[in-house]
Amino acid sequence: MTKQIGHFIDGQQVAGTSGRTADVYNPATGEVQAEVALASQSELDKAVAIAKAAQPQWAATNPQKRARVFMNFVQLLHRDMDKLAEALSREHGKTLPDAKGDVIRGLEVAEFCIGTPHMMKGEFSEGAGPGIDMYSMPQALGVVAGITPFNFPAMIPMWKFCPAIASGNSFILKPSERDPSVPIMLAELMIEAGLPKGILNVVNGDKETVDGILDHQDIEAVGFVGSTPIAEYIYTRGCANGKRVQCFGGAKNHMIIMPDADLDQVADALIGAGYGAAGERCMAISVAVPVGEETANRLIDKLTPRVEALKIAPYSSGDDADFGPLVTKEALQRVKNYVDAGVEAGADLIVDGREFSMQGYENGFFMGACLFDNVTKDMSIYREEIFGPVLSVFRAKTYEEGLDLAMSHEYGNGVSIYTRDGDAARDFASRINIGMVGVNVPIPVPLAYYTFGGWKRSGFGDLNQHGADAFKFYTRTKTVTSRWPSGIKDGAEFSIPTMN
Repeated sequence: MTKQIGHFIDGQQVAGTSGRTADVYNPATGEVQAEVALASQSELDKAVAIAKAAQPQWAATNPQKRARVFMNFVQLLHRDMDKLAEALSREHGKTLPDAKGDVIRGLEVAEFCIGTPHMMKGEFSEGAGPGIDMYSMPQALGVVAGITPFNFPAMIPMWKFCPAIASGNSFILKPSERDPSVPIMLAELMIEAGLPKGILNVVNGDKETVDGILDHQDIEAVGFVGSTPIAEYIYTRGCANGKRVQCFGGAKNHMIIMPDADLDQVADALIGAGYGAAGERCMAISVAVPVGEETANRLIDKLTPRVEALKIAPYSSGDDADFGPLVTKEALQRVKNYVDAGVEAGADLIVDGREFSMQGYENGFFMGACLFDNVTKDMSIYREEIFGPVLSVFRAKTYEEGLDLAMSHEYGNGVSIYTRDGDAARDFASRINIGMVGVNVPIPVPLAYYTFGGWKRSGFGDLNQHGADAFKFYTRTKTVTSRWPSGIKDGAEFSIPTMN
């Protein structure tokens, strides 16, 4: 019998009642391994009502007690690391080391939330005016929601619900229906860590559920990570309904390679950043931009044998695989279509992974690594996010051309420069109009106490994920101006109050 995955509501797993389901595949075999329930509006309404009823008491719990839940949660994540990674790999296809990295980058945000008492401190001004004190109080919004993608089924849910819950909110998580098991496992661990029932609820679903969240009058804020078209849709609809919304979309991340760079280091960086997780990362480097023909020729010579030697295997084969399958058959075909389009547009396909087949896993969603050279700005493989194991090389004549290339692209998620020249690196970091910048770092994902967010069409909303911005997003500030009777003059005052 096929495994049935329902929802997590009011502290426990519950079966779906809508009658609608979606298949959950094993990407390595191509077989359906489970069915996940897709929530109806009534199921979502029930979860929100439970979250709304539970939230006031949780918000009234002092921040230090809330922080202790995250202290416990971090320990439980360490305890169950192997179990979580195996479940993640089985549904997503990632290698086990990559799956553990997924969990750990979420765990680091949970660690940051142990500092909730500090993050929830307001400000105080004694004697702001004659006999007047003034202070501010950050307070929770109420019920908030997160809509998270398939490619990081542990990390991004934790990026969303950890600071939201630490701030005193209750949370509705709508994870991807492609790999729904780990989010439910995380919710169970939060209950074990001491979180009251009803504060974290996982509602599986599809677009119908997403629209229900965006239109629900009792949900105050929504966070999203996914493709840019959907990010823009969620941002527009959520804002139209008066919600606070932050959405992070697609990317086309460039690596500028200066002539003085260590090309062995560059090749290593590009292999990991371009092909790790089969390229299914919003921070993947998908465009290498060597400056000068000599740099480009040397880079291609170093990259080609390394790309050809990449080991592709299912997660169950051990820890030495470089990457595994794509998440679905549709994702595999989409990436192949992009490679076809690149060839038709005139790019040079140096390494062709389209016909890769894994012995014993012929029905799995595997694809070999692809490497393009002589890519130009008008090609779809340059303009659009492929989200697969495809690296494009764009030859820039000068540093300024490479800089302009990244700056003029519609996406502004991440970018990197490799150089030994401090002046070039400093100029690049100062001028580039992209949210996350790496200097001799291929994937510049900030640590949990900084914030994560792209610019241009990679991000919608004015606050980023994790770090201090997360606590700002999930709270609103109340400012109190206080004066006691001994400082109050007799008589009415008709002019606007000032500090004179």
